[in-house]
Amino acid sequence: MKDSSVPLLGTPLSEAALKVMLLGSGELGKEVTIALQRLGVEVIAVDRYENAPAHQVAHRSHVVSMTDKEALRRIILAEKPDVIVPEIEAIATDLLVELEDAGVARVIPTARAAQLTMNREGIRRLAAETLGLPVSPYQFVDSLDALRQAINNEIGYPCVIKPVMSSSGKGQSVLKSAADLEKAWTYAQEGGRTGKGRVIVEGFINFDYEITLLTVRYRDPHSGQVETAFCEPIGHHQLDGDYIESWQPHPMNPHALEKARDIAKTVTGSLGGMGVFGVELFVAGEQVWFSEVSPRPHDTGMVTMISQEQSEFELHARAMLGLPVNTQLRQPGASSVIYGGVQAQAVKIANVAQALAEEGTDIRLFGKPESFVKRRMGVALASAADVQQALEKARRVSSTVAISAAS
Repeated sequence: MKDSSVPLLGTPLSEAALKVMLLGSGELGKEVTIALQRLGVEVIAVDRYENAPAHQVAHRSHVVSMTDKEALRRIILAEKPDVIVPEIEAIATDLLVELEDAGVARVIPTARAAQLTMNREGIRRLAAETLGLPVSPYQFVDSLDALRQAINNEIGYPCVIKPVMSSSGKGQSVLKSAADLEKAWTYAQEGGRTGKGRVIVEGFINFDYEITLLTVRYRDPHSGQVETAFCEPIGHHQLDGDYIESWQPHPMNPHALEKARDIAKTVTGSLGGMGVFGVELFVAGEQVWFSEVSPRPHDTGMVTMISQEQSEFELHARAMLGLPVNTQLRQPGASSVIYGGVQAQAVKIANVAQALAEEGTDIRLFGKPESFVKRRMGVALASAADVQQALEKARRVSSTVAISAAS
């Protein structure tokens, strides 16, 4: 393994190569791969299905269940990466801890961060009980009866129920009364990453808005010390916990922004390492509550591909390689998800030229090998004089693109 603090760049596909292995190869991983390759890094992309987006641009790819500890170990030991970058939560994180402790590879940002954040219980207890950050009231429960008691005795209605391990809003629901309690419990059991299991029930915060604060831990080239930088706050709309559009910058009260940055710096500093963290926060006036953190680029941050000098993917690549970063906003921007709309093994995408005819627009088509009705197949990007204009423009682009099953 090469120097773990500031790795030397090299020549891909040679003995001098700096090798990065991506665990998870979706649309975010694809952009990270491209950013790394622009810096001469050899990239190995791993996912549970063939021809995942990052597979299509990486130097090599592997297909394996990343929760299969021994299968994943074999691939890592065979490839001998210098750096391992988890792009999703569903990974055998105990293996990453073991390999990082043994000096086999450096995990971005750290193996501990990947382990804590794959489970809502780990990160919530760290934030609330260890770091003392403001959070919504919560309890963890293992049965329907325990859920009912937690709501009746402490949490109250409305409340939010989530599996402790899930992503993209799967298994998440807002409960307004006891009438839908059993339905919400069943949905949480079905939506959990490991099937039936533990859930978190949270008291509902009457917030004004929710933001993602992209937080970058990087090594300052002058002092050699690890520093923290922040992107401008990103606002977003979600449906059933899944992002559908985002915009940057989201306007914030200066005092709330300062609190948000303090919370983000505290939690990311505790997790350690270098790279981009997506810190999700609730805001009401000058009050700010910690919600969740992802130790990697965030889906709502895809807007940065049009709004920032360096996108969240470039920032992640640079930070993990010990290079300087620039979080400066270039212009107000917005993103709008392009859904598959159909169930198909292959699709054709029409009206792209018409969608991009408007000035200040762009598009990313992810190249996913299979389409579902609610699967993200691409994202529309737009810039404008202000975020509202950018959002309206992004919506026009995403609604113009037409996806159909290939005949």
